[in-house]
Parts: sequence; structure tokens; C-alpha cells
Amino acid sequence: MKYAIVIPDGCADDPQKSLGGKTPLQAARKPNMDHIAQMGIVGLSNNVPASLTPASDVATLSLFGYDPLVVYTGRAPLEAAAMGIKLGRRDWAIRCNLVTVENEEMRDFTAGHISNEDGKQLIVAVQATLGGPIEGGSLEFHSGVSYRNILVYRPSGKPAPLSAQTKTQPPHDIPDRPIAGYLPKGPGGEILQSLMEKSRGLLRDHPANQARRAAGKRPATQIWLWGQGRAPQLQPFAEVYGKRGAIISAVDLVRGVGVLLGWKRIDVAGATGYLDTDYAAKGRAAVAALPDHDLVCVHVEAPDEASHEGKVEEKLKALEQIDRHIVGPLLEALPTHGDWRILVSPDHRTPLATRAHGHGPVPFAMAGTGIAAAGQASYDEVVAAAGPLKLDKGHELMRRFLH
Repeated sequence: MKYAIVIPDGCADDPQKSLGGKTPLQAARKPNMDHIAQMGIVGLSNNVPASLTPASDVATLSLFGYDPLVVYTGRAPLEAAAMGIKLGRRDWAIRCNLVTVENEEMRDFTAGHISNEDGKQLIVAVQATLGGPIEGGSLEFHSGVSYRNILVYRPSGKPAPLSAQTKTQPPHDIPDRPIAGYLPKGPGGEILQSLMEKSRGLLRDHPANQARRAAGKRPATQIWLWGQGRAPQLQPFAEVYGKRGAIISAVDLVRGVGVLLGWKRIDVAGATGYLDTDYAAKGRAAVAALPDHDLVCVHVEAPDEASHEGKVEEKLKALEQIDRHIVGPLLEALPTHGDWRILVSPDHRTPLATRAHGHGPVPFAMAGTGIAAAGQASYDEVVAAAGPLKLDKGHELMRRFLH
């Protein structure tokens, strides 16, 4: 049996006035996703327990069949795994965004979708000034993709000052809001705040930022620290579910989860983690990976990015590109390998109205060998809510999909 999973990140949404009261999933032209719904079943799964922050780290673990209430330790350790950063038992990884803060408001959590080259220059400067030995340990700033970077706190002697009670805020959940109420709090919070504040003066006149301003681009005004945690202990997917997997994503977080599960990481040229990603290249890579893997997962960040920017038309476009260039080719290729199944599901909700991640169930559609048609006409939130299958524990969906 061959399995494919397609994740249109953050696509679940609410009815939009500009779409005549339809959700983006209802309004988008997506014949292949709708065909999956007609062949199989559409339902709802709740991937984010109420006690946890609605974000891709928690939701992806659920979608991949792991109970986040048991295994989740934080977002940054998952991304560190994708970046090849080794964490010791006592080490902490912390997500380090390059952001644009203006008038003490979060203007852009991506610093204008800063390029890898500019981002690396700035993180190298941050490491040179703020990294290295500190009292009780050492700090390491690692550059990642675009605005997404990692800080590692390695304690020496006594444990790091961070704990499960340390509270931080994802910058993408506070667009255009004053940052004062969202700064790190609790154990170690003052240290994180201090690093964020010191980064302002360091980055203000950096040549990379000067060039960005001259080009009419947003500068990275500071770092934003959040998503802290220690290395999780995840049982390999092959041991839990008996399947060999591969992950295709441009986002370190999702790649990191796959790596920790023992899946093969497949990087695709032209995959950006943004609206300009090469959908067709991702589709071709997924089809090419089917012969050598039991399960191939393709994650696409674009719908989530469109929601964060409040761009309904871009969200529609992203869904239609995913349907045409990824879901379509997989539907065509899977039956050539014998028995097969396909699952389409976002990880979490990202409503256009709030431009932030939200709690609540998300719609999924699955079809293939052994899955009986439930008589549903399309893949969207309304059909899913009226359907017979609703999973309050999202991590239970994987076992249903595979067995």
C-alpha cells in the first residue's frame, strides 16, 4: 500500500463576505480535492488540544499521529532537528525570528520576508555580539531560512533558567499590535527580553538593513525569541506505524518533525515556504518519491502565509495551485503502485479575519483502497461539519488513515 498526505497549511477558515459567504475552501477551484471527497470521506479532526497554543508544531505532531499532550516540548527543538543542530539533554532551543517592529507594534513578523543572505548576515552579527559564553552557560545563534532562526542555550553547571513556566508569544499571532503585552515572561523571561532589546541597537545600522531600506524593503529591527523547549523523545514512525516515510517541505519546523520521526527529508529547489513556492516541483518530487517510500507527505506553507497577510485572493490561488500541481499528480500516480490511499488536511486553522492561528477542528478528506464513499460532494468545512466522522483527538486520524 502506498500513502500520500498533502498539508495545505492553515487553509481552514471562516466564511468570507468577499467570497459571498463562502470559505476559501468552498470558493477555490479544486477538482482533485473534491474528487477525493467524492471517492472517500470528509471529516473533522481537532489537532490542537485546548491547553496548548494553536500552532504548526503542536498540530503537525497530531496530524502525524503523535499525542502532543504526551510528546510536545516546544517548537524550536523541532526546527533545530531539521537544521542539524544537536541538543544535549539539558540544552534549550529557542526560535529566533527577525522581525520589523515600528512604533512598538509588530509590523512584520518576517522582516519583509527577508532573504536567506540578508538574514544570515544579521544572525552572524548577532552571534558575534550576543553569542558565546555567558554566566551559567553559552548562547549560540544559528541562521536558518529567511526570518526563521534558532538560539540554543547550553547551560554549564546548574540548569538553564528556562522552564515549562516560561511564557513567550509567536510574533505571527500579534500582527500590528503593541508588543508590550507579549514579551517573554516567567523563568528566564528577563534574559530573553534583554537579548531582544540589545539586538535593536546591533541591527539598526547594519549594512544589510541599510541596503534594505535603500531598496524600499523593510529592515529587520530586532530579534524575537519564542517557542522554547528541550529535545523531545519521539518513537520512530516505522516502529509505531510500520511505514517508511518521506517529508517534502520548505519549513524547518515540519521538516524537523519528519526528521525526528525517521522520515527521509527531501528538499526541493524552488520551494520557498511562501506564496511564490514552486508547487509543480513539489508535486514532481512527491511522485518521484513514491516508489521508495510507503508514505510521502507534502507540506505547503502558502495558504497560511496568505492568511497571515490577510490576502483572500492569494489564499484561493494557493489552494488552486496545490490542487492542480500536487494533489492531481499524486492522484494519477498512486494507483500505478497498486493499493493506495491519500489524505488532504491542514494542520490548524488560520482565519483571514484574525490573521493568526486559531483553535478548532479542521476538515480532512481521505480516499483510496478500502475507504468507502460517504456520499459527500466536496472538500470544505461545511461538508466536514455535516459528515459522520469527527475526531476530538487529532492524533487518532493517522491510525485510521493507515489501517
